[in-house]
Amino acid sequence: MSIDAQRSGDDRLITEADVDEIALGAAVLGTGGGGDPHVGALIAKRLIRLHGPVRVIGVDELSPADFVVPIGGIGAPSVDVERIMAESELLAALEAIERATRRIPTAVMPIEVGGGNSMIPIAAAALSGLPIVDADAMGRAFPEAQMVTFHLAGYGPGTTVLVDHHGNEVVSRPVDGAWSERLARSVTVEMGGSATMIDYAYGGEVVQECAIPGTLTAAKRIGRILLGHGESAELRDDARIDALCDELDAVRLFDGKVTDLQRQFEGGFTRGAAELEGVGDDRGARFRLDFQNEMLLARRDGVLAAVTPDLIAVLDLATGAPITTESLRYGARVAVIGMPCHEKWRTPVGLDNAGPAHFGYDVEWAPVESLAARRKEAA
Repeated sequence: MSIDAQRSGDDRLITEADVDEIALGAAVLGTGGGGDPHVGALIAKRLIRLHGPVRVIGVDELSPADFVVPIGGIGAPSVDVERIMAESELLAALEAIERATRRIPTAVMPIEVGGGNSMIPIAAAALSGLPIVDADAMGRAFPEAQMVTFHLAGYGPGTTVLVDHHGNEVVSRPVDGAWSERLARSVTVEMGGSATMIDYAYGGEVVQECAIPGTLTAAKRIGRILLGHGESAELRDDARIDALCDELDAVRLFDGKVTDLQRQFEGGFTRGAAELEGVGDDRGARFRLDFQNEMLLARRDGVLAAVTPDLIAVLDLATGAPITTESLRYGARVAVIGMPCHEKWRTPVGLDNAGPAHFGYDVEWAPVESLAARRKEAA
């Protein structure tokens, strides 16, 4: 399934009709974070309507002469739903990176495929006329700026730009990814908890080395399943979660009802935990989810069920629609699924940067599929 709802010559295009599918799929891959995909989708569709479809290019089409600019939002998702990004921030950020680097961007790219951060680069591409690269630097969403495949490969953040709706513009050149996160997070808090950010802007050869290809296409494929488009049209709503699990090699971890929810804005993040009580086949069991923007840790009856960097997604039990951390509510009936992360995150350097120890969890990482197999054997 490619992003080719409309063609112009040999170009693949993202049209208004594609946006909802990509947004929905990206919200699943966003594991609860990445910003509100609904608001981002509205912005992207409006700009496509005004300026025309967005051209999509593959990683293999890049050349060393290209200058690819990852653009997205930074901050707490709970702030994003109350303070919507201004469209002026998109061009302001692109113009700032051009002035600071003296290089003209030739393409934009999602820094993460999660949630609203998959929509911001589509909106930026529509507004600027630049193509978008079908790739990202996480294969999901992560809460911290250095949690990208560029960092895993040893590349620094380069020139970093943050802008806000007031017109503030901050350009920095952090010495490494950890400092980029510290500086950007502090600035974002002062900007009100949310900002538009560009970092890890590199030439085409570095993007080819580091980026995870095909993630916008993957998001679209997920969205088509959940919306019942194409081959999924005959599926009942309650069958789409299982179809999604088949598509993603995911494990259905738990079906339950939210019985307790604690969530707060702290240090530039939305942090908290949710407690679930089992329903259906999981009646009598309990489940806990811990999150920092994204869902990071899942336990079933106190036993580890899934943990970062593997993906944990919360879906509406009836429709399969993904539920973000800021929209999770007491009493919601949900299904929790776990998905294997990209292999880059299962390396020692990947686990050092985004494994459970980094977030202060006193658990050993194990692949979600192995944890599921252990539980099945013990049942």
